[in-house]
Amino acid sequence: MLVAVAARANESLAFVEREVPEPGLGEVLVKITACGVCYTDLDVLRGHWPNARFPLVPGHEITGVVAATGPGVTWPEVGASVGAQILGDSCRHCDYCVRGDQILCPWKRFTGIDFDGGYAEYAVLKADFVSPLPDALDPVAAAPLMCAGLTAFNGLRQAGTTPTSRVAVIGASGTLGQLAVRYAVAMGARVAAVGRSARGADAARELGAERFVATQDTDPAQALKAWDGGATVILNAAPSTPAAAAAFTGLAPDGTLVLCGYGPDPPTLPIDALVLNRLHAMGNPSGSPHDARDTLAFSAAHGILPDFTPIGLRDANRALEAMAQGQSGRRSIITFD
Repeated sequence: MLVAVAARANESLAFVEREVPEPGLGEVLVKITACGVCYTDLDVLRGHWPNARFPLVPGHEITGVVAATGPGVTWPEVGASVGAQILGDSCRHCDYCVRGDQILCPWKRFTGIDFDGGYAEYAVLKADFVSPLPDALDPVAAAPLMCAGLTAFNGLRQAGTTPTSRVAVIGASGTLGQLAVRYAVAMGARVAAVGRSARGADAARELGAERFVATQDTDPAQALKAWDGGATVILNAAPSTPAAAAAFTGLAPDGTLVLCGYGPDPPTLPIDALVLNRLHAMGNPSGSPHDARDTLAFSAAHGILPDFTPIGLRDANRALEAMAQGQSGRRSIITFD
């Protein structure tokens, strides 16, 4: 099988042939249909994840079909369509795991970071960390739902989004931000999109946003405060912590800032507004297996899939470079015949 391997950080992927692996105890072998090229992949390959195990096969936005099962696996069966996310394993016995919050497990392991991921024709994955893929979802377009979609959907849910919410999405031009807008609209919330320039206004409105805030023309916090008293939820989908901090005081009292995207800079938040308006700031590290299932079910029910550009595995370096240069546009998805 053909795989893309990163020998070490800050090196281009090499394309090599390997034997198809065999699944072990509690594992499944998945013949991969598609794997999204995620910004986290770029961060890993740049060396921003110090625990990444090199050499490695990156990729964690995976869809495919179970080709074989290992000992002890009763589900999923061979032939089942599944998706796999960045959370690939956990201890299964800590308090977080037993209550279904495996994403918070202190011993969690990540697909495409701690073990080989989806930039390959086949992958071995833990059977209880794959999700059934609804028949209503195209298996190629659904690949980014396993990370960008899961992160956006779960971020909105963790922040308490309801049909009475006013949700502001920072970075609505990227896949995570676009999906966040569409999910919030489908949840019944009113939505504002926040971007650098007005060039993204039309696209944001097509997604369902009722207003657009261009930060190069106006202060985002002031603009959001003028929106019926402020946003009840601000979801940051941009890889920039300062962008999130700049909008923070645009929250209504008791509002919540959710960091789905962030950068290396620590957030600097005004303490007076934080305390006097009882504001909240939280992070959202993707989600657990039950969150992935809910994301897929909600996406299928509302017909939510991202725009994407299909590429071959050998085009992965080019797609990653475009992402690094901020020129990637639609999500690139590696497809396999």
